[in-house]
Formats: sequence, structure tokens, C-alpha cells
Amino acid sequence: MRKLDLRTGTPVWMAYRAPSVPTQTLTRDIKCEVLVVGMGISGAMMAEALTGAGHEVVMIDRRGPLLGSTPATTALVQYEIDTPLSKLKLKIGRTDAERAWRRSRLAVMNLKAHIEALGIPCDLATRPTLYLAGNELTGRALEEEAETRTDAGLLSRYLTAKPLKDEFGLDRDGAILSHDNLALDPRKLTAGLLNTARSRGARFYKNVEATAFEHAKDSVEVATADGPVISASHVVLCTGYELMPFVPADNHQVISTWAIATRPQKQNLWPQEAFIWEASDPYLYMRATKDGRVVCGGEDEEFQDEERRDALIPAKTAAIVAKLKKLMPKLDTSPQFVWAGAFGSTSTGLPIIGAVPKKPRIHAVMGYGGNGITYSRIASEIVSAAIAGRSDSEADLFAFG
Repeated sequence: MRKLDLRTGTPVWMAYRAPSVPTQTLTRDIKCEVLVVGMGISGAMMAEALTGAGHEVVMIDRRGPLLGSTPATTALVQYEIDTPLSKLKLKIGRTDAERAWRRSRLAVMNLKAHIEALGIPCDLATRPTLYLAGNELTGRALEEEAETRTDAGLLSRYLTAKPLKDEFGLDRDGAILSHDNLALDPRKLTAGLLNTARSRGARFYKNVEATAFEHAKDSVEVATADGPVISASHVVLCTGYELMPFVPADNHQVISTWAIATRPQKQNLWPQEAFIWEASDPYLYMRATKDGRVVCGGEDEEFQDEERRDALIPAKTAAIVAKLKKLMPKLDTSPQFVWAGAFGSTSTGLPIIGAVPKKPRIHAVMGYGGNGITYSRIASEIVSAAIAGRSDSEADLFAFG
């Protein structure tokens, strides 16, 4: 496995207590129906979906629950994909681009309903999103993006400068307003999903590093660094941006990102606490926490060198603070939390989900981009269907190759 230092600094979510997730120590060989590798948000969604369908699940993580990149997410759970619909259709065709965007929309709706049905306390709230004019899309191009979304059945409203200023107090040439995205605490959600799976019999083992995968006709034998072997009918790799060497990664790259969070300041927040992000490269994005902190990130760069990423924290923090202050002059933009992290991306902005080529019993989830939690929901639906012998209607959109 490629080992990465996935984050540096203290993410804002560490300020809030998440439930503990009990784990065991792996001391002997074991067997199970499904082995999930990784105890972050994608692994948690996968385990909950699989145990909900009646499967026997074991989870391992070389660190432990919630200790990878999950705490570094800014958790703007949006259906809007990093690649605008008007641009995605030029890459993969109109029909498939619309299918991908609609599935992303459905995933956010399904996630909200599922969190509510399970009763997981994770500070869940529904938020509108403003997609601001920037150096990638502005003026007529941004208006055309809104029209493209509307034609695909995705309710969008294009705001010119005056209504944007009147309704949200923002000075930009224009923006697209959309609705029903989700704000939540990613650590609380992950812990809640893991504990739900555990209540159904899932077994969790921390400090277990998978070192080799032997794919056979009816099983996968997984060797671990300390000796025990895990035999599973299926394996699901939810290892985030730490990829196994046999998983094709020619359309996958790891990108560095930076983020800050301010002190709580409910009185200074903008109308409706809308998610805000830009049609720019690199783009700025922001949201508010339940207690009124402003979480703001961006300044992404296409490299994965952790030392270089960490050395840039002061400069990137200053750049984010300056951009935030320009957009929101009333805010106290002094950062109380500063962190850097990594995320995986693909050329289309879509994730890669499905069985690894020539290894049909090993399933992988990768290429999360800026939609990691949304894509994790899609992955839990596609992979659990595959393990149950069913075919998901959009599995082809995200499959390898």
C-alpha cells in the first residue's frame, strides 16, 4: 500500500466530541464474508450498507477508526460535481454526464434520509449552495451552466449581480443558486455509521496493515503485517488516497489542499448560511459549522509531497484568509484551526468505483475529488449491490476503464 501522511494540523472537527468506536486486536487467522479495508467515512458507509443487507463484515485499518483523511474534510456535502455539467458532457457525452449529476443528486437525498432513519446525531442541516462566477465560468458561460442543469432536471437559478448582492450580500458578477445540500460533522457521522454496523455484528480491528491479496476463485486471502491471514469472500478497498499497487491508477492523482476555521461568530454569518464555492481554478469554498465557525478552504495544488504541502501551510493560510476577507468583509477571518490534507481526483471529476480488473472479488473506491462524502454514498450503493449479485443502474459510469 502507498503510505501517505494524509493531513497535518488540527481540523476544526477535533473541537467537537465524536462517539468512541470500540475495536479489537487481531491475534489469529479469521474468516468473513466481506472484508472492508479502511475505517474512514467511505468504509463506514460501506460497512453500514453491507450489514444492513445482512452481510457478515470485518473491518481493518492500519491506524484505527477516524484517523485517516476523514477529519480533514470540510464536509460540504453537495451534489454539484467538481466538473461543471456543461464541461462534463464534452468529456463523456451529454447522456452520461446528466446521469452522473442526477445520481450525485440522488445520493445526497438518500444520505439525508438514511441519516435521519438511523437517528445518527451529526449536526445534520440542509443548506443552499452558491456557485460564484470565477475565472473558469463567468457571465454567459455561468448562465449556460445553470440552463444545462435545469435541462437535466436539476433545479438551478442563475442570479445576476444585483439579486446576488440583495439576497446574499456578495459582490460577484453572478452565481448559480441550488438547494438541498447537506452540512454535517464528518467525524460524528462516521462514528455513528460504524457503531450502527457494529451493532449488527461487524467486527473492527485497528492497527492491522494489509500487505498482500491473493485472489482465488471463491475467496481472497489477505495477509497482514503482523502475521494473521484474513480469508474473505469479497474485499472492499476504502483506503482513500492510499492505493494498493495492483489497483490501476492511471486516471487518478493525489492533490494537496489547505483549510482554516474561524472562531464562532453566528452574528456575522451570511444569509441562510449557504455553501459558497467558486467557478475558479483554484477555487475557494466555505461553509459554517453549527456553532457559527466559518470553515474555508482551497488553494489546491496538483502534487502529493507531504513535506512540500506542509511547508506551504503559512502561505496558503494567508492566501485563504485574504480571499475570505475580501469576499466577507464583516467576518473575523482570524484562523483558530489550520490544516492541510490530501485528496484523490480523476480527469472527469467522477470517482472510480467497482471490481478491480481481473480481480472480481476485490472492489475499490477511489477518486473522491471535492465530493468525497457524496461519492462514498454512491459507492456503498454500487458495491453492496454487486456483492449481492445485483447490477446498479449507474455502475458503468464509475467502473474502471
